[in-house]
Amino acid sequence: MVKISFQPFAGHKADKEEETQPAVLISQPHQQQVMKRSSVATLCCLTFALLVFTCSLLYACVYIYTHYIIPQVPSQSEFHCSVMYDDTMMAPLRTHTRAHTHARPHTHTHSLDEKVDINLQDNYELISVPVPDFSNTHPAEIIHDFHRGLTAYHDMTLDKCYVSKLNTSVVMAPRNLWELLINVKRGSYLPQRYLLQEQMWVSGRVLDLRPLGPFIANLCSGKDTYTLRPHGNARRVYKRGADSCFGVHHFENTFVMETLICDSQ
Repeated sequence: MVKISFQPFAGHKADKEEETQPAVLISQPHQQQVMKRSSVATLCCLTFALLVFTCSLLYACVYIYTHYIIPQVPSQSEFHCSVMYDDTMMAPLRTHTRAHTHARPHTHTHSLDEKVDINLQDNYELISVPVPDFSNTHPAEIIHDFHRGLTAYHDMTLDKCYVSKLNTSVVMAPRNLWELLINVKRGSYLPQRYLLQEQMWVSGRVLDLRPLGPFIANLCSGKDTYTLRPHGNARRVYKRGADSCFGVHHFENTFVMETLICDSQ
């Protein structure tokens, strides 16, 4: 008798083993949650790194500004200025005749010398104008107090003080004037050669100097002090003797300013 037996194939055995082993499945939502947490962590790290970089850059800018830029801008600066300008106003006796003949007015060139002290910390300007090289003007000391919004003229000829509101349209702020004079000193800018005029009238007596601030009070201490009001007409007053007018020439902008102070009393 012949006994015939069959051995199971290896492929069938492997299939059977695969059927008996449990399959491990990864849930898809759980995988997305893990990836989301990883993205949030990366974003937080990048945000923190950007914040640290921004703070470091800000600190470096503050350090450079406080140690290198501020020392180059002193709180107080002194300048000696000499400005050439043209006075195109007609002579008093020829005004009427030349207006009818349409003749061109004479141009007179003058030189204005002054000393300018700029205090950036206290925000004021002190201008000293010596005796000019032409008549009808007086030497003066002028303070533009931007903190109080006042201007004081000390007429050194009459030894009197005159106080008016600060005209910021013609007077540069201390920092701007400082930059202008630096550029003029370097030769990168030349002032204008024209003359601008304003007329002021004495309006009253000042008895208490304390409300004017410490700088103007120090300038006008022991002197007769008066308030000024602007006149609507900016033309030059030729009849100076009738109204007792005098002029003060000064430079605190890109042009020369003539302030006429008149007292009708």
